[in-house]
Amino acid sequence: MTPGLELALLLGAAVLLVAIGAVRFSTRLGVPSLLVYLALGVAIGESGLGIRFDDAELTRVLGFCALIVIIAEGGLTARWSTLRPVLGLAAALSTVGVLVSILVVGLVVHLLLGLDWRLALLYGAVLSSTDAAAVFATLRRLRLPPRLVAALEAESGMNDAPVVILVVLLSAGTTEGHPWWYEVLLVGYELGMGAAVGVAAGIAGRYALRRAALPSSGLYPIAVVGFTVLAYAAGAVLHASGFLAVYVAGVLLGNARLPHRQAILGFADGLAWLAQIGLFVLLGLLATPSRLSGAVLPAVLVGLALLLLARPLSVLLSALPFRMSLREQAFLSWAGLRGAVPIVLATIPLSERVPGADRLFDVVFVLVVIFTLLQAGTLAPAARRLRVTAPAELAEIRVETAPLERMRADLLQLEVPAGSRLAGVHVDELRLPVGASVTLVLRDGTGFVPGPDTRLKVGDSLLIVAVAGVRDEAERRLRAISRRGRLARWFGEYGEDRDG
Repeated sequence: MTPGLELALLLGAAVLLVAIGAVRFSTRLGVPSLLVYLALGVAIGESGLGIRFDDAELTRVLGFCALIVIIAEGGLTARWSTLRPVLGLAAALSTVGVLVSILVVGLVVHLLLGLDWRLALLYGAVLSSTDAAAVFATLRRLRLPPRLVAALEAESGMNDAPVVILVVLLSAGTTEGHPWWYEVLLVGYELGMGAAVGVAAGIAGRYALRRAALPSSGLYPIAVVGFTVLAYAAGAVLHASGFLAVYVAGVLLGNARLPHRQAILGFADGLAWLAQIGLFVLLGLLATPSRLSGAVLPAVLVGLALLLLARPLSVLLSALPFRMSLREQAFLSWAGLRGAVPIVLATIPLSERVPGADRLFDVVFVLVVIFTLLQAGTLAPAARRLRVTAPAELAEIRVETAPLERMRADLLQLEVPAGSRLAGVHVDELRLPVGASVTLVLRDGTGFVPGPDTRLKVGDSLLIVAVAGVRDEAERRLRAISRRGRLARWFGEYGEDRDG
């Protein structure tokens, strides 16, 4: 083994282990882990350990590879029962919302920074995509209504597709004499064909894996990831949106009852973490710290325009056909987190040598750091202030247990917080559907198996096993009782998502 390779492996392993340890550190401090990873990249770069890296094209390629994995994991873990009601809203946010955001940010950048229209619209396009990794990692730690979480996660999984197309078109700087409607049709084709390719890959994967008798359970997770990558590649070959194909294929595969499903989800989760770490460290390595200080003021100006003007307006217009309260719209606006995706997209004009692309990359990098820290750190207080929290919301626990898989069952966790109407209710009064049962109660640090007459108390944690066919019904019943108590049905409460 060559000394150079040994040194690279040593440094890579050290960075990976430090990054893994930083997850616990960042969680305790409430700081998004992506900022820690970016800082690691900057620390080992030319201003730190002295490693010089300025290959924007390689960063773009590796960044796209990482995004494929991250988006695939988001699709695999998205539940169709919660995704279906918000699909229209997510599609509107990913199309109408993206267009509004690009135009508003482009106008502000053109007027305030004096940039030409092409570069100004590039700023808007690069910053119009919410980041799947940042959204998935942040929202899943909060207790929010399923509708809001699903809308934000679906938007972040879907909006990369149109944004990438628009950034590439703006970076190319030429339409080869085509009229504007041709470009609109082109974007429509890429999105439509991308969705069709994703559906085809997902159906093919479900069919093959249900009938395959692979010799090792470890091959099933690899095969699932292979089908999502196949979806991207097939979409790209057909000049369609590969990212949309990945997300659609992931949703179809994740909601199929595949063999070794928990192992598949665990493998995808670990692979997505690895992709996030590698991507953020690489982007930090590409940054030039000596130039970043000059980008702070424009980053703040553009970020404020995005956060206080473009994002709220895009949410307002996208949500017009849907029944959403102003409180929910306000939270959707505040929770549109930017992360690695805008920085990766900024490498596209950089690799195409668009005039002003260096400055664009620096501004986007600084903006992501500042506003991710601001927004992610205030999401929980904002949710409480806007009264969109759901403290009694259920959370799925991924447990690698063969018996649960053979039963086609999921393990759920429910906490009884202060103010929940679950407090004082007996277990038999929960009236869970057949196939769902409270199997364990943790109270004051002690676990016990509850009986029908066990009365729930504030602070209790419940483990509930529910077979696939009744999981949604069990969740609705528990949600209804948490709102209105044992007489929930008497008050007409059935645990459906409410409009606020």
